[in-house]
Amino acid sequence: MIAGDHVIDSAKTFLKDFSSSFHEFFTCSSKTMCSFNVGARMKTDFGERRMRPGNFIDTALLICRGKPDEILAAVGQGRLWLGTQIFLIVVGSGVYGATIGLWRSPMQALFTGIKFPLVVLLTTLVNALINSMIAQLLGNGITFRQSSAAILTSFALMSVILVSFSPVTLFIWFNTPPLSSGDSYISHSFMLLAHISVIGMAGIISNVQLLRMLKVLCSEPGAAIRILGSWLAMNLFLGCQLSWILRPFVGSPGLPVQFLRSNAFEGNFYEIAFQSLKNLVT
Repeated sequence: MIAGDHVIDSAKTFLKDFSSSFHEFFTCSSKTMCSFNVGARMKTDFGERRMRPGNFIDTALLICRGKPDEILAAVGQGRLWLGTQIFLIVVGSGVYGATIGLWRSPMQALFTGIKFPLVVLLTTLVNALINSMIAQLLGNGITFRQSSAAILTSFALMSVILVSFSPVTLFIWFNTPPLSSGDSYISHSFMLLAHISVIGMAGIISNVQLLRMLKVLCSEPGAAIRILGSWLAMNLFLGCQLSWILRPFVGSPGLPVQFLRSNAFEGNFYEIAFQSLKNLVT
């Protein structure tokens, strides 16, 4: 009974935070994309300095500096520009996505440049809703606005890291045997592993940043780790399935270039992974 009451209270708190935060996020004025507190102050290493209203440059610099106290202070003062976070995700992951499909063909590069940021954005937005509820259920008092800002910031940082590695992946693509060579399947596997490594590294760095923000928000480090673990599980579950539906990304040598496979909605990632493991051990 007590557990049920706790769940109901957490749900009520989440809905209240969600409604107020949604209004704050999307209340726009006629002159700016969103309303911000003018003349807000923020503590930095150089002392207290007056900041301008939230804008693209300020938000991008906050994300790249990666200081949790500054980021969360900007969230509380309304200076973290939502448009900048979404822009960084779309452009950063879009440019990197184009380098993923370029080995297969320019058309595959275009398709992947559209689909890769779509996977990131959908994963971010859905998880922002679900993970806020999870944080409430774990009893840490993190509001919808705080959790959404933390998740968006971590994905924006990941996208910035990915686009910074685009010259590296282009160099790898330039020196990898092309599709027309006799080693096309080996080249495909090499490109796939290279991109998995880069994306994995960017994901690790962005989640370390997310953990730092959660430690600031939570009263105890153990709570921050529990929340991050539950969030990562949800990210993995949703991200893998979205990637399965929106495949191909690199593009297999023996299959045609397509935006989506004809059987995109047949089966699921986990079924195929289990079947592959079963074939491997039997």
